[in-house]
Amino acid sequence: MKLGARIFKTGLSIVLAMYAAAWAGLEPSFFAAISATFAIQPSIYKTYQTILEQIQANVIGAAIAILFAITFGHDPVIIGTAVILAIVIILKLKLESSAISLALVTIIIIMGNPQEGFLFFAFERFSLIMLGVFAAFIVNLIFLPPKHETKLYYKISDLTEEVIRWIRLITRHETNQQSLKKDIPLINESIIKLDNLYLLYKEERNYFLKNKLSKGRKLVVFKQMIVTLNKSFVILKTFDRYENEIQHMPDRMQKLIKQQLDYLTDYHDRILLRYVGKVNIHLTEEMAEEVDEGRESLTDLFMDLYDHKAIDREEWLHILPVVSHIIEYNEQLEHLDTLVESFFSYHKSDNNVDIEKRTE
Repeated sequence: MKLGARIFKTGLSIVLAMYAAAWAGLEPSFFAAISATFAIQPSIYKTYQTILEQIQANVIGAAIAILFAITFGHDPVIIGTAVILAIVIILKLKLESSAISLALVTIIIIMGNPQEGFLFFAFERFSLIMLGVFAAFIVNLIFLPPKHETKLYYKISDLTEEVIRWIRLITRHETNQQSLKKDIPLINESIIKLDNLYLLYKEERNYFLKNKLSKGRKLVVFKQMIVTLNKSFVILKTFDRYENEIQHMPDRMQKLIKQQLDYLTDYHDRILLRYVGKVNIHLTEEMAEEVDEGRESLTDLFMDLYDHKAIDREEWLHILPVVSHIIEYNEQLEHLDTLVESFFSYHKSDNNVDIEKRTE
């Protein structure tokens, strides 16, 4: 089992919260540990957002708990009513679900153990909860900061490699169909997670103008990497859907599709390697000509097959999505290539790629 940074940060925040509570003389310290677990987030900016919401939720929960306890007592029905009211208010404020959980913990901790000096008791419990939230914020800010740029690049690279591998197999008719049908939903799920990782990277704030401009350019490049990956995945799904029709196409059409996809997938690999400095030069003129000539040959042959009745209308319509997606993939790759080259050609002093080498 792989232990991620978030697991370590959760443990560290609990340790820090409990030691801080003991140092401040607040007991029981495990209340601070409980609240610390709610505040760990996958990014520093997300943690900042979360702590603001959790402070609001904690204040709401404590205020409702104190008001209800003093006015109506500590009966379980009263506690349940206080919980319902807190949830309604927090939902109205559109705070996150973790904020609701923290507010409920605050209410139960304050109202669940009536004793003399209730206001002092409530303040002490409120302080314990807040201590845990701040401990988690400090841990997330200082220890093991998330490296979303590195994670994002390798996630894109790995998924692209997997999709390209399947495309190459399917164009050579070497695919195990059962394995492919199992993998397609898994790849789709991974792409959804990739979109979430991109949003986390996008949310990270930079406080220096130079870094902001560089980050903005990187966001454009990464977004196009994801768009291009999605287009290659659409091709894979289209081949899977029309596998029988593609296998019955004329041999020269199958050969040309295979050849063009070989060019394009090599092109795709090259662009991703170019971004991390493993390829130093732009696409050669010879390779560019192969890609362009392949696109023209593919479209010309596709039209000729129908014009010369080599395939009927129904077969032609089945092949149409395959050809159109290949052309779109070509266009998206060219756009990505332009963005990557522009990134390295302009503002060279500002554009630093922070991709670390794999540790595994």
